[in-house]
Amino acid sequence: MDRSPTHRPSLAEGLVARAFEAPHFAPEVMAKARACLLDYLSCAFEAADLPWSRQAAALARALPPGMAGARIVGRAGAFSASDAAFANAVAGHGLVREDMHAGAIAHLGVVVWPGLLALAETAGRAIGGRALLRAAIVGYETGAQLGRCLMTAEVARVFRPTGLVGPYAAALSAALLLDLPRSQAMAAFALAGNCSAGLNEWPRHGGDEMYFHPGFAVRNALACLELAKAGATGSPTILEGGAGFFAAYSRGPRAAQPELPELFGGTPEIMAVFSKAVPACNFAQSPCQAALAVSADLLGGSARIVSVRIETTAAAVAYPGCASAGPFANALQAKMSILFGVAATLARGALKEEGFRQLDDPEIARLIAVTTLMEGPAFTAAFPARQGTRVAVVLDDGRCYEHTLLDVRAADDDCIRQRFRTAAAKVVGASSAAAIEGTIDRIEEEDDVGHLARLCALAHAGATAAMEVH
Repeated sequence: MDRSPTHRPSLAEGLVARAFEAPHFAPEVMAKARACLLDYLSCAFEAADLPWSRQAAALARALPPGMAGARIVGRAGAFSASDAAFANAVAGHGLVREDMHAGAIAHLGVVVWPGLLALAETAGRAIGGRALLRAAIVGYETGAQLGRCLMTAEVARVFRPTGLVGPYAAALSAALLLDLPRSQAMAAFALAGNCSAGLNEWPRHGGDEMYFHPGFAVRNALACLELAKAGATGSPTILEGGAGFFAAYSRGPRAAQPELPELFGGTPEIMAVFSKAVPACNFAQSPCQAALAVSADLLGGSARIVSVRIETTAAAVAYPGCASAGPFANALQAKMSILFGVAATLARGALKEEGFRQLDDPEIARLIAVTTLMEGPAFTAAFPARQGTRVAVVLDDGRCYEHTLLDVRAADDDCIRQRFRTAAAKVVGASSAAAIEGTIDRIEEEDDVGHLARLCALAHAGATAAMEVH
């Protein structure tokens, strides 16, 4: 790599340099990172027994007793960092309720936290809580900035945004956590660019590929990290090169591509991340919330509805699976469909995880059949800063009820904490759940956060929440 005085850093070199020079973050930014960590763990705990979580965990080979390793949420044993991170990333994504960055159309927590927690256990030295949060914030920033530059409705229709930016975010956050030499961090980052992947064919068939995308991203990122530590190098122009990231996925000339903004040039991107209130696709959040408000006015329930109109952003209408009217073979297809989510909300007056498993409900099917999904130009113009929507229903007597939301309503701190406590207590017991929550609340004071993942695991095979002691 040219180190002469006239050398102009590539986009990746500049990004890596700024990541290692990341400032001390304001208290509200650190608090947001703590909330994202708690929300990620709540999803992983609640999804621990879902098929894809079990499948991912089954791939992990337990290390011999007494050998140090990384833990898998809600399971016993110690594993390699890459095996544990893969399983934990899949579980964190298992509910389709993971955190969301709308500008990047990406889920960043499920690629950032699994790798960092696994490395905190296996680094061979104590890693403090402040360093963990700093690395995570850099990971969110990296994925968000790359996503903002790249993602359009056309790109996202074919490629999964989380799969494209996830390896970069996971690799750079991990390199920062381990305080690698910048040359190694640069190599890991560039190598990770060769792992950008994820196709959006799955919504058409209800395939499970989506659940595994973050697992692939973080496992590959950790492999790139080990390769860089062993001396492997990467292309410094991995982002802007003629065959680099932007050229490959934007499918346009470099001159037409946006420049990568300076990391932390403004408000940290993690502050734009929100925790989902509804266990469904990001683009279904606002419509479901508006439908819930409408349902409150329908004193006689949904039976008298003769038509439903949903207005939302062009990005929402175009995203794979979001405009699907069925038939639905599994819950994932239902969670991606705006029409299903709105119909289920109107039919039930609520929308919870179990609502997406009632695939043959005749009232939901009837409502979908009378629903029109369309773009609202004003909502499109406000996206991605805001994700607005309008849901209007007409009854058989001509009365119309509608509700407009200018933006999605995120799950608040109380909701995040309650979901975590309920989910974690079912797996590891109330006392361990309280210990995890307390550790996260004071994580900046922790000198060694490796024990956090151990709190999330079972002590031995066959342990239950009622008997588990950490």
